[in-house]
Amino acid sequence: MERSMMFEQFTIEKIQTSIYTIRGEQVMLDRDLSQLYNVETKVLNQAVKRNIERFPERFMFHLTQEEWRNLKSQLVILNETSDSLRSQIVTLKNGQGQHSKYLPYAFTEQGVSQLSSVLKSKTAIEVSIMIMDAFVAMRRFLSANAGMFQRIESLEQRQKLTDQKIAQVLQRMDELSPMVTPEQIFATGCVWDAWNYVSQLVRNAKVRIILIDNFVDDRVLTLLTKRAKGVTAAIHSRYTVQFKLDLEKHNEQYESVDFIQLPHKSHDRFLIIDDDVYLMGASVKDMGTSLCAITKMKVTPDMILTLLK
Repeated sequence: MERSMMFEQFTIEKIQTSIYTIRGEQVMLDRDLSQLYNVETKVLNQAVKRNIERFPERFMFHLTQEEWRNLKSQLVILNETSDSLRSQIVTLKNGQGQHSKYLPYAFTEQGVSQLSSVLKSKTAIEVSIMIMDAFVAMRRFLSANAGMFQRIESLEQRQKLTDQKIAQVLQRMDELSPMVTPEQIFATGCVWDAWNYVSQLVRNAKVRIILIDNFVDDRVLTLLTKRAKGVTAAIHSRYTVQFKLDLEKHNEQYESVDFIQLPHKSHDRFLIIDDDVYLMGASVKDMGTSLCAITKMKVTPDMILTLLK
C-alpha cells in the first residue's frame, strides 16, 4: 500500500532527529536503524557481519567511548526540549553503551543504502528509501543554513575568548588581593578587602562572636547579620544613644546582639571568634580606610574578657 505524503513527511522528519554528525559524517546508529527496520539491533548487526565485505569503514564504523559519551550528553540536552528523543534516553539510562562490547555502530548514507540488500525484504527497501530521502533533506537544510551555522560558530569562538579573558582578569585579581593569613595587613584604601576578610571571620564562627571596640555604629550590626544561625553575638563598647536605638531596631528583626557597656576606655580592639582572639588595628567600621592590620593572637578569650572587668 502506498504511503500518504503526510505520513512520509512525518517519517522523514522523525528520521532526521536520528541523524548525527560524527567524524565529520552524517550517520545513523544501529539501534535507531533497527527500530526503523523493525528488527532487533543484534539481528541487524549480525546481518551486517555476515556481509561485512559490503561495509568498508567509510560505510560503517564502531563508535569510541569518547564519541558515545559525547553523543549521550547531546541527547540528554536535546531531550529537555524534545519529546521525540525520550525513547533513546530511556535506552541510555538502562546502561547500554557503558562497555566497549555495547558501543553502537554508526552507518553513513552509503552504509544505509547497503542495508536494504542485506536485510532482503520489501519493508527494508521502503525504509531505506525514506532514510535516503531524510539524508538528502538534512544535507539541503545544512547547505541552506551554512551561513547561520558559521555565524553561530564565530559567536561561540568569541564567547570562548571572552570567557578566557574574564578568567585571566579574575586570576589576576586573586593574585593582587591579599592572602588570608594569621597576620593580615591592609593598605590604605583597601576598604573592601578588609571588610570582606572580617566578614569571612564572622561567617566562620560556630559558637560565638564577641567584639570589643570603643567606636561602633550600624555597620557593625550589618556585619553581624552574616553570622550563622544560632551563633551568639555580643558587643563591648561605649554607650551612644544612636547606636542603642539602632541595636533595638536590629534585635526586633534579627537574632539578638547583646550590648555590654565597657567599664573603662579600651585603646585596642579585639574580635573573638569562638576560641580565637584577633587584635584589630582599627575599629571594624574603619578597617581599610588607612593602613591597618589584623593579627591572630595566642592568648585565650577568657584572658581578654577578664581584663575588661
